[in-house]
Amino acid sequence: MKCPASEFTSVKFWGITGTNGKTTTTWIFAEFMKAAGRKCGYITTVEVFDGKDRYYTGYTTPPLAQLKEIYAKMEANGCTDCVMEVSSHAIHQHRTGDTVFSGGAFTNLSEDHLDYHKTMEAYFDVKLDFARQIAAAHSTTPSMGRKDLPPYVVCLDGENGEKMFNAVGNVAVNVIAAGLKAGGATKYDLSNLQLAGAYNQSNVLTAAALAEAAGVERETIQRVIPTLKPRWGRLELVENPLVKAKVYVDFAHTPDGLEKVLSALRLPSSLHLPPSLHLHLKSTPISPHLWVVFGAGGDRDPMKRPLMGAACAKFADRLVVTSDNPRSEDPNEIIKAILGGCADHLSVYVEPDRAKAIRYALGNAAEGDIVVIAGKGHETTQEIKGVKYPFDDREQVRNFR
Repeated sequence: MKCPASEFTSVKFWGITGTNGKTTTTWIFAEFMKAAGRKCGYITTVEVFDGKDRYYTGYTTPPLAQLKEIYAKMEANGCTDCVMEVSSHAIHQHRTGDTVFSGGAFTNLSEDHLDYHKTMEAYFDVKLDFARQIAAAHSTTPSMGRKDLPPYVVCLDGENGEKMFNAVGNVAVNVIAAGLKAGGATKYDLSNLQLAGAYNQSNVLTAAALAEAAGVERETIQRVIPTLKPRWGRLELVENPLVKAKVYVDFAHTPDGLEKVLSALRLPSSLHLPPSLHLHLKSTPISPHLWVVFGAGGDRDPMKRPLMGAACAKFADRLVVTSDNPRSEDPNEIIKAILGGCADHLSVYVEPDRAKAIRYALGNAAEGDIVVIAGKGHETTQEIKGVKYPFDDREQVRNFR
């Protein structure tokens, strides 16, 4: 098939890969580029922006034929840049074809998709292969720090960050360390960041490092940082005057993702939570309870299910175990696997019906409590036995009576 990038030479392509944080890092990078006066389209799990219209494709990284259509729209709409999530499936299946990426970034790597990749070693190598693909389009000579090679940002904060940084050193890209461990907090002021948690600080710093490599001034990046707000079901605050607790909807659906979200809410004082949440916690006379409503997707990596249960049990006071997208599987069997990691927790409530589970948490959470509804985030359907039914966690909260 003809190379997409050879047809759309007026657009520069940037790719973000990793287990968690791809969507957030992608849109933040686009915000930095926009502030610098560049028209940046994006392709994410949640939506595509082609410079004019916004729409959902159903993919994290669409197939090449669909990518070519999006590229064409971006060029026609005057986009100078395109930043996109690049999933491990897309890398392994070569969905991006011969797209010539001007640079890329790696967020982290933790257990997920082992139903497809089988081992963490294979999963890691696929992620490393994205750097190799970028390098192959530009050079064949590895040399860390060469400014003439395409930039490849590696966040050191998440799992396998340092391992990936060392591995990419053998690839013909300009490897750039990013994140809190790389001194990002001294480089940028994150005190007014409205995105909660250290993991979001890492996402911002990763996007900032790539934006700098793309030519955006540091002062421009700093100006944008305080304006970034939660969106797309990424620790998104959802309000309902009838609910006494603070309610957040989040896409976390891996053990690492759940642990990061819940630990951020459990330990707010050290993780730069938004001022509104600081005030909420400090004004509460007793320690608030942290609730989590969660499940696990069917027909996906079954090995992570008890690990998800264990991650929630480690940080949350009240666990409500329910269905996610059970797909072809029996929800009760998925829940049984999750309980293998959290059955000894003092407060576990099981309700396979997700709507009822959400209502249970909202109806029983007290004033001062925090409820996290995890797993689906931006999604607006729930897949059961091959049928996708309308279902939006945010709407469930808003419509609670």
